[in-house]
Amino acid sequence: MMRRRFFGSLVAIAAMASLMGGCTKKSGETGTDGGASAAGGSEFLIGEYGSFTGSEATFGQSTSKGLKMAIEEKNKAGGIKGKQIKLISLDDQGKAEEAAAAVTRLITQNKVQAVIGEVASSRSLAAAPIAQQHKVPMISPSSTNPKVTEIGDYVFRVCFIDPFQGTVMAKFASENLKAKKVAILRDVKSDYSVGLADFFSKKFKELGGEITNDVSYQSGEMDFKGQLTQIKGAKPDAIYVPGYYTEVGLIARQARSLGITVPLMGGDGWDSSKLSEIGGPAINGSYFSNHYTTESTDPVVVDFIKRFKERHNETPDGLAALGYDAGKILFEAAERATDLTGPAIREQLAKTRDFVGVTGKISIDAQRNANKPAVVVKVDGTTNRYVTTISP
Repeated sequence: MMRRRFFGSLVAIAAMASLMGGCTKKSGETGTDGGASAAGGSEFLIGEYGSFTGSEATFGQSTSKGLKMAIEEKNKAGGIKGKQIKLISLDDQGKAEEAAAAVTRLITQNKVQAVIGEVASSRSLAAAPIAQQHKVPMISPSSTNPKVTEIGDYVFRVCFIDPFQGTVMAKFASENLKAKKVAILRDVKSDYSVGLADFFSKKFKELGGEITNDVSYQSGEMDFKGQLTQIKGAKPDAIYVPGYYTEVGLIARQARSLGITVPLMGGDGWDSSKLSEIGGPAINGSYFSNHYTTESTDPVVVDFIKRFKERHNETPDGLAALGYDAGKILFEAAERATDLTGPAIREQLAKTRDFVGVTGKISIDAQRNANKPAVVVKVDGTTNRYVTTISP
């Protein structure tokens, strides 16, 4: 899905992680054989890195729950080529530099054969070069920034990308909300937010709409009244806020306190049970694009939700569903592969077509992105009500 990155630090992070991998290799603890050293073992080793703590902890926690459910199901069915799947999870604390270090450790020390992660695009961008260097397949469940899979041919994702997601909400604003004028409030420290804002703006203008304001904030800020006051003066029909739930909830509360009553819109970074907790009634009536809806009547979705609730006593969000789908697609590719080395698994991941997932039918295209539909949901307390589906 997404996500945050300090532009100037990416090269430094990747270089640092590469050096870390090189030093580890010299100590004799790893090789750059695409997982060949682990492929002959008694287990199929998977690495997972995510934000299990930090301001966006629900992202990593939800994804991990879905992934672990997929692993348990596969292990009960006999595992991969007769081998049980073992998961090694590392917390990156929501930091790009920690994501790079985590993936370096998973590959060079733990010798995993594949990597699942990250949710945030900035953290996937920091870690993907390490997976690519060592020829270990990496699948991001929900990093939507286009640059993620451009890192190399070992990097995949099972979510749609921001050009599509931005287009979805621009069309929704124009056609469903009948909005003529929209303001944008973007997080300039987030690749995810900046990318979505740009794609939304371009498409909305193509549809004949006007962007009244394009103002910014930085992740971690608490006071947005200055930006919102500017927006209020322009009298937009809606406000597009492609950020994360952590700030979006506060923005909603402050917007309503200033007398702004128009709907807010956003992307899948809103998808967290914490959104309504932070935003309260102020976020109700707002809309965001997402990967699936819990109101779906599709038997695959209904069954997944039922089993997830039985296990966790909670309704799975989109991140949990994507974590589950990422695991299932990896396992299917590994079963088809001639062996369990990185190159063999990578080859089969690239051939994934019409995989029936919880988040839709998934086909991996030539850029290793998932071709799939998006849904738009409306916030109604702790429930996200299904509004419409928009296909690629």
